Amino acid sequence: MTAAATALTAARRARDLAELAAGETVDLLVVGLGVTGAGVALDAASRGLTVAAVDAHDLAFGTSRWSSKLVHGGLRYLAGGHIGLAYESAAERDVLLRRVAPHLVSPLPSVLPLTPLTPAVPAALARAGFAAGDVLRAAAGTPAGILPRSRRIAPVEVHRLVPAVRRSGLRGGLLGWDGQLVDDARLVVALARTAAGHGARVITRCRVEQLHGRGATVFDTLTGEHHELHARAVVNATGVWADRLDPGVRLRPSRGTHLVLRPGALGRQLAGLTVPVPGTTSRFVFVLPQPDGYSYLGLTDEPVEGPVPDVAEPSAAERGFLLDVLATVLDTPLSDADVVGAFAGLRPLLAGAAGSTADLSRRHAVRVSPDGMTTVVGGKLTTYRRMARDAVDAALTAAGLPVGRCRTARLPLVGAAPAQDLARLGAPARLVARYGTEAAELAALAEHDPDLARPVAEGLMVTGAELLWGVIREGALDADDLLDRRTRIGLVPADRARARAAAEAMVERGRAATTA
Repeated sequence: MTAAATALTAARRARDLAELAAGETVDLLVVGLGVTGAGVALDAASRGLTVAAVDAHDLAFGTSRWSSKLVHGGLRYLAGGHIGLAYESAAERDVLLRRVAPHLVSPLPSVLPLTPLTPAVPAALARAGFAAGDVLRAAAGTPAGILPRSRRIAPVEVHRLVPAVRRSGLRGGLLGWDGQLVDDARLVVALARTAAGHGARVITRCRVEQLHGRGATVFDTLTGEHHELHARAVVNATGVWADRLDPGVRLRPSRGTHLVLRPGALGRQLAGLTVPVPGTTSRFVFVLPQPDGYSYLGLTDEPVEGPVPDVAEPSAAERGFLLDVLATVLDTPLSDADVVGAFAGLRPLLAGAAGSTADLSRRHAVRVSPDGMTTVVGGKLTTYRRMARDAVDAALTAAGLPVGRCRTARLPLVGAAPAQDLARLGAPARLVARYGTEAAELAALAEHDPDLARPVAEGLMVTGAELLWGVIREGALDADDLLDRRTRIGLVPADRARARAAAEAMVERGRAATTA
């Protein structure tokens, strides 16, 4: 698969949309380019189908970029008795870690400190849960050399991994392992580009106004034009907004909020921190260290009433809740000065009888409407591939098309390669973790132009070459795409403001390069 085949550019977008608007009928139209929609596009295109995938905004604009960046093994599902869902999550984690995206997913150790607020019985339950997670890992086929077995650790080891944990009364901790994405939005971009490499037309800034089982009326927000798109089958993968296009779907969205902590807020954090929510047996708050030095503190689970916004806003109550729970295990509680950003995502949970959104099932569902439109909702980022497979199977069956065989369990994404091959690239490790095998090509941009090698603003790691790459390879159309989704500079408002001029300049430079 060549770089040109996978490259998403403004020129390619315009050409693809013009061909569709001229009347071409594709096998499958996908609406929504979050992780599920991009996964559907790749699944279908890799089966040899003609595919068009559209989104009203950008790749990873919605829920997919607001996750905890974890590829988790389903430990929480075990606590609720959902063994099948837990195994599915562990199996999909293995697929991502070892075959599909080993450059984007890495093992993450995490510590649950045993403090006086974690009495013997809850501690025993937690240890049993960690042991069950080990069983899931083994059942999924993930070697212990990649995700080691969980174990009890001494207080000194807890403090080595997370120095800020309270020393008084500490009995040690539980150490477990899970998968962590370098960036959830990068997973979506890789899926979309891999789908494009298999022939899918990936078109952002294209809002669906009417959708049915044989196509859609769309509005090009860049040109102001309306178009009719024709397809033999249609998948609605718009997540928390799915009921706008399929009124037969009943959702009960919930908001999950994270706070962005300044570098060093918990000392030199070498592992994630898991903190039980007092008074509960299966709810936890996490502090997850990131490659750029920041840490993410999350996660809340609050019901969302009324119209669903394009971008959710964290509430003051959620902010206070997260800091208060974290304070239960720290020597010195964090203050608002330690929080440099915040973000919230909306979960597309299926409506159910549970009293709390935290108790609603995370299992996905696929529905075919009377007019033949297929809607896929629910699920988790980790299990996107299963969701995509089920949606494509259902859509093709409903349309009377040959279903074929799903290939994505062994289909590497753009940039993927075995660890030993990635280590031989000779490119900076940070670039390899984000771009995989393409890191060498990206680094070469900087070698030919020293200006591109420099950080886009003082104190940031992102270089001009990465911004330019976002335009000439990854479909970024404006500065917001670069700051908020191709990189994650925008998670810290102060960083976003300092980098904006550089992002705008690279958009212009990239457009010139791809239209020359």
